[in-house]
Amino acid sequence: MPSAMRAGEVVDGWRVEERVHSGGMAVIYRVSGGDAGVPLVMKVPRLGHGEPSTSVISYEVEQAVLAALGGPHVPRLVATGELGNPYLVMELVEGTPIAELAAKAPLEPAEVARVGAALATAVHAIHRQEVIHLDLKPSNVILRPGGEAVLVDFGLAHHAHHPDLLAEESQEPAGSVPYVSPEQLLGVRWDPRSDVFSMGAILYELAVGRLPFGAPTSRAGLRKRLYRDPIPPRALAPAVPEWLQEVILRCLEPSPADRYASAAQVAFDLVHPQQVVVTERGRRLARAGALTVFRRWLRAAGFEPAPIARPTAHLSRAPIVLVAIATTRASEGAFDSLREGVRHLVAAEPDARLACVTVVKRTPELGGSDEETAARTRLQHTVLLRDWAEPLRLPAGRVSLHVLESNDPAEAILQYARVNQVDHIVIGAPPRNVPALALPGTVSVKVAMEAGCTVTLVRPRAARA
Repeated sequence: MPSAMRAGEVVDGWRVEERVHSGGMAVIYRVSGGDAGVPLVMKVPRLGHGEPSTSVISYEVEQAVLAALGGPHVPRLVATGELGNPYLVMELVEGTPIAELAAKAPLEPAEVARVGAALATAVHAIHRQEVIHLDLKPSNVILRPGGEAVLVDFGLAHHAHHPDLLAEESQEPAGSVPYVSPEQLLGVRWDPRSDVFSMGAILYELAVGRLPFGAPTSRAGLRKRLYRDPIPPRALAPAVPEWLQEVILRCLEPSPADRYASAAQVAFDLVHPQQVVVTERGRRLARAGALTVFRRWLRAAGFEPAPIARPTAHLSRAPIVLVAIATTRASEGAFDSLREGVRHLVAAEPDARLACVTVVKRTPELGGSDEETAARTRLQHTVLLRDWAEPLRLPAGRVSLHVLESNDPAEAILQYARVNQVDHIVIGAPPRNVPALALPGTVSVKVAMEAGCTVTLVRPRAARA
């Protein structure tokens, strides 16, 4: 099937309405037909003499990946053509491409954080399904009207359970030059932190209004990101707060081990900027010195890729753990047992993040003394959370404190877990004297029954039989 089609043509029952995009490896048309109930597009790979050989491979990759993915952060695949007549019919994602926002950059820090959190949430969602995108850029991310991010164009993606056709075809790095990670330049296509690097490049562009590494055309220019960091955002845009620079530059670290361990952790910090621990990275106004650059160069020269692993295997070593603490009602025994349970969890995974959460009753917002009382209450509970976490001796960047206001503690904990992509909840078990019929109404049992992640109930040692 030729990639050039006219309005009115019919292909396997799909009527071509208009061409909406023409890219280097495929052409996209708006089409009608079928009973999907949503607007549709048809993506047709460029074939024939003079067209790139990777067009068919990218088509096969995207077909396999989209068929395996689900959820609100990817377009729904509706139909595919045969190999001799290749095409993909999928949902037309309606919304605003991040490219349109990038064209207006620099954006306000709050807007950068909002967009970045939506992007990171979408990236984490595909990582949990064993897919790494490997071509994240502003034009490949669309924000739906409700704010959810949708990732498109999976032609360069890697799926842990499928053969890596692109790696088998060519040793040349695949990806968009301004956003590609250093390890992709060295042939690594199986590390989910590559997408974290690309997210950092997008955040940099939104915050500063320019690309962190430009758009080099030579191999030497590309390889500079193996050892050179970009100009700090605050040196170019003083309005960028230190916490946001901390997040951006941590994403853009040349070594994957120095970046965020997961996209979920990026989203967490962007949603909770007051919890970001600002290091020298967030305060710097100049690039790293010659000695640091030289050390990075030596490390890149001797680079040995880590063994191939599934994205979910990596994510399992970087969980977000929520511990629910009843700061006003728990006994010291309950505190100690909860702390020991958490200690074992976070000690086993050095990249784990711990969110200490308590829920206090919502106070009416009537102004004056009520607001002052609410502020004092939040401060008191924050201090109690800090006292509880202190014996764990965790680095500041691995623990955060959160006081939630709600008259329904279970729902507040569940909502927090959903929004922040929590992997594991640790909460105190109901007292033994609670009648069996009343157990479903307790906070901990309701959380255990309704949470979308692992839940551990901890009982104080003194109460054990």
